[in-house]
Amino acid sequence: MSDPSRYSIGWICAITTEYVAAQLLLDETHEPPEAVSVHDNNNYTLGRVGQHNVVIAVLPDGEYGLSSAAGVARDLLHSFPNVRIGLMVGVGGGAPSATKDIRLGDVVVGSPRDGHGGVLQYDYGKSIQDQEFRMMGFLNQPPTVLRAAVSGLKADYEINGHDIENTITTALAKKPRIRNKYGRPPSDEDRLFKSQVVFDAKRTDEDDNPAIHYGIIASANTLMKDATIRDKLAAEKGVLCFEMEAAGLMNHFPCLVIRGICDYSDSHKNKSWQGYAAMTAASYAKALLCRVHPSRLESERRIAEAVSILKDVRTDVIKISHHVHEETLAKLKIAEGAAHDSHLNQHDPLCHPDTRVDILKEVQDWSKDPNERPIYWLTGLAGTGKSTIARSVAKAFSDTDELGGSFFFKRGEVDRSRALLLFSTIARQLSRRRQELSPLIVEAIKETDDISSKSISEQFSKLIINPLTKSRSQGGQPPTLILNGDQVQVFLETHLIHWLEVLVLLGAGVETSRVPERLMSLASQRWEGGGQQWLSEFLYEVHLRVK
Repeated sequence: MSDPSRYSIGWICAITTEYVAAQLLLDETHEPPEAVSVHDNNNYTLGRVGQHNVVIAVLPDGEYGLSSAAGVARDLLHSFPNVRIGLMVGVGGGAPSATKDIRLGDVVVGSPRDGHGGVLQYDYGKSIQDQEFRMMGFLNQPPTVLRAAVSGLKADYEINGHDIENTITTALAKKPRIRNKYGRPPSDEDRLFKSQVVFDAKRTDEDDNPAIHYGIIASANTLMKDATIRDKLAAEKGVLCFEMEAAGLMNHFPCLVIRGICDYSDSHKNKSWQGYAAMTAASYAKALLCRVHPSRLESERRIAEAVSILKDVRTDVIKISHHVHEETLAKLKIAEGAAHDSHLNQHDPLCHPDTRVDILKEVQDWSKDPNERPIYWLTGLAGTGKSTIARSVAKAFSDTDELGGSFFFKRGEVDRSRALLLFSTIARQLSRRRQELSPLIVEAIKETDDISSKSISEQFSKLIINPLTKSRSQGGQPPTLILNGDQVQVFLETHLIHWLEVLVLLGAGVETSRVPERLMSLASQRWEGGGQQWLSEFLYEVHLRVK
């Protein structure tokens, strides 16, 4: 059995084809590790490339994406604590252009360009074709020792050309049973379905074939298979290749990303080039490691140690950022005591256990039904329990992290008897309950001076709708707002108009798809005069009666 402490190179693959290619390029194969971390579910192959001991890991079968890759890297570092540099090696989709003659079987090496560290993470939503691409923050550069090796290998290849084809031929000669799958397909199977880009004539003997390209690799949780979107990102960000794992690694497993091109990131995907592309990427990775002297690795900090230090630095940065955000959020004027869990309301009653069970369940069912109307309208005479139900629902939703915010109006209190501070108060709560919304709400506050004094509709748009739209939250329950208007002073015309405006905004904002996820609102109200008819298309109406 092999000692895990002897391995200094971590090599991660996403699919079995890449895993096979990596093993074929080993100079020798070692025994399995003598022990791994208790919760490590990875499958490993150990071996030697040049003068380096390498541990190769692969994602679980059928799993793809950023989080899966991050999980494999995390477990690898726990079981192999002396790993000092990492590689993510496999296949990707090319983004050829008029200036980049990228063909199937070519290799793309993730290299820093234009302020990006070599890998660019982006958000690829369902409707992105008509929108700007959303970058998801800065990702670390590959380790210096690997970037230096890339520069050296690049110069060597420019002078002498590479030997990738011979490396592949030699490896496959030892395993003839897989030669068809991992060898180079006929050139007539390399087709680019795009009229705007026409390849030059066939590459000559003087050209590197496959060619090696250096630049930005784009990474997302969604497979890129749209030529229009591919070309847009290539033109705007200089992207050469698309894949689905690297962004999950760069800030937790500093590595170099190497991709063999197996398709053109469009709808004409097939696997005929996948084996060969995996081999070209693995061959480049092997050549690169052979340029790194073992003494250079000894001066590198262990990845697990470096990530731990980086995590401490990030924690400090987050604390500073949080403090700055809190100072900005404090500029929002709020109605003190309006939240359901305010200390001013701590003695207000909740529904007793085993009471109001049916209606509480009905509210839960309503909130989870994507086809339901966005406002649960709870009405009734005084004493029917509307406020108690609203508080109980708010607490239940808060306990399950489904609550976005709550506002309980109160007669006789200036800020709580009217709706002027409703959305600024809700926005403050949203910033605390949904961390991803906090910087977006801070941005809205900075862009509009004294936003708490603006119209109700402007506050709703800038503090609620826009942050929710920009966040593009994926998965999980959408936020639910609990508004108890039982004590809105409806006999005052301006207060009544504001209350109706709030309900129309909440209903129309969702029904017209201005929010990318359903913003559900429970509103309770004693008043039963005219007005509901204006809102009927938005309301799931329930009327309480005294029993």
